[in-house]
Amino acid sequence: MTKFEFETTSKKIYRRDFRIRMIRLILLMLLILLIILYFILAAIYEAGHFTIILDKNLMWDKGIVIYDNLKEKKISKELEAETKENMDNISIDWLPENLDTEKDGSHNGANYIAYTFYIENEGKESVNYWYQVLIDDIVLNVDEAVRVMVYLNGQSTVYAKKNGFTEKAEPDTKPFESEDTVMLECRQNFNPGDIDRFTIVVWIEGDDPDCTNALLGGELKMHMDITEEHID
Repeated sequence: MTKFEFETTSKKIYRRDFRIRMIRLILLMLLILLIILYFILAAIYEAGHFTIILDKNLMWDKGIVIYDNLKEKKISKELEAETKENMDNISIDWLPENLDTEKDGSHNGANYIAYTFYIENEGKESVNYWYQVLIDDIVLNVDEAVRVMVYLNGQSTVYAKKNGFTEKAEPDTKPFESEDTVMLECRQNFNPGDIDRFTIVVWIEGDDPDCTNALLGGELKMHMDITEEHID
């Protein structure tokens, strides 16, 4: 073998080894990115919780606290309600009449989510606070047939998307505030010592015209914010 042939062969081997090392490095980087992406998505789409989040300004500056057990107050800035991985469609008429007073914390049924918690004013001044339920993610447009019922001190309001065919509000419901906001309400004149009891109930309404087989396998992720001020 001549010197030229030897050098040419060496360069080919070097280039081949270099390509192999680069491919391995790229594959390793892709693997690391996939692992990071997996953990990010796992955190975002963590199953098993409907979260209620209290604005830190309300908590620290105004003395507003939240908890889900009236007898054993464990104050937190964030509450987590148990949810369900699978729910079949039901009618509102099938829900227990005592949902609001049945139990503190999570008290889900076979095909609905129910969670009761409290907001208390431990401060020294009267405040107004906003509460809203926000949609974080939707799969297969399952929100078309979802109902969210909010009890506040025994008074209930049912929220639903407008009818997909008539663009009118579903019977006995209040339309969603927007595409990604179920509801937005203001509690005024919340005085020192006042305690508000909330119960959130979520189900798929079988009598909704939009409740079709196209929603099978759908998913919905939501959370509730309690804030001092609402910025549009």
